[in-house]
Amino acid sequence: MVQAKKIALYIVFIFVLYTIIHSPKRAAELVQVGFEGISSAAQGVGDFMTELVK
Repeated sequence: MVQAKKIALYIVFIFVLYTIIHSPKRAAELVQVGFEGISSAAQGVGDFMTELVK
């Protein structure tokens, strides 16, 4: 099972490297979308906590 996780991790790593090398503009867009999603989630949690305290 541990080897399967290692192999899956290597495959993801190789895919990420391939994407960055092959299409850096698209890779940057995907990273931006990911960070926007994380930011929105954090803002939602913050809003929830603010309303909870009120």
